[in-house]
Amino acid sequence: MLKTPWLRYALLLGVALGGFFDGILLHQILQWHHLLSLIPAVTDLRMQVLWDGYFHLLMYVLAIVGLWGLWRARRRKAQIAGRSLLGALTAGFGVWHMLDGVLSHWLLGIHRIKIDSEMPLMWDIGWFFVFGLLPAIVGWNLVNREGGGGPTLRHTTATLVGLTLLSAGSGGWALQPPADNPFTTVVFRGGASLSQVEEALSAVQARVVWSTPDMGVVVVDMPTVQRWKLYQRGALLVGGTGVPAGCFNWSTIEV
Repeated sequence: MLKTPWLRYALLLGVALGGFFDGILLHQILQWHHLLSLIPAVTDLRMQVLWDGYFHLLMYVLAIVGLWGLWRARRRKAQIAGRSLLGALTAGFGVWHMLDGVLSHWLLGIHRIKIDSEMPLMWDIGWFFVFGLLPAIVGWNLVNREGGGGPTLRHTTATLVGLTLLSAGSGGWALQPPADNPFTTVVFRGGASLSQVEEALSAVQARVVWSTPDMGVVVVDMPTVQRWKLYQRGALLVGGTGVPAGCFNWSTIEV
């Protein structure tokens, strides 16, 4: 399957898209888990948010490498077949969910698909087959049908532009709160004093609606245009600013 170099990059891009799908659907929309939900030592919301951010940052890196390889193949006038490209992306999507299931759910035990379920193993197995094994098999068959290739894409550049926008859009979506949520989640650096946090929030006209006892993580009502200024005042992550801030558990916060 991977004898053609550009297929490896397409597979990698599929893995990244699978990770974005996981983060957007399970972390944000359904809010079933964080990356390290089952790690006893990681009980601080600040650390949970930070590691979710690292997860999305990794997906960004994988997507960038995959897109770079495909664009390089395009410049070298590689014969990129449409069916094989779709197959490699689909297979990569499935590979991500299989790896996540085996490593994160069963070997490392850092989270499960639906932690609060009475039968978490059934959710893990179902997700593994529906979003992992099935797409991987379908993608593999698309790539290898009738010996590979298939018709060459007539508009390769337009296809790659579309994939680039899809990747950027997926990452951007992963960083945003729901459209109907007026609040911003802010994580301050460890060691920031209460007075420093209060001074930073006051400077950007932010009203606190929820916070941890030490105000290391706060949910605020503030002008959107002021979000970036918080990075100059000790913020580590600010929701909705377009940086890899990760999966904030938006709508479950009591305010």
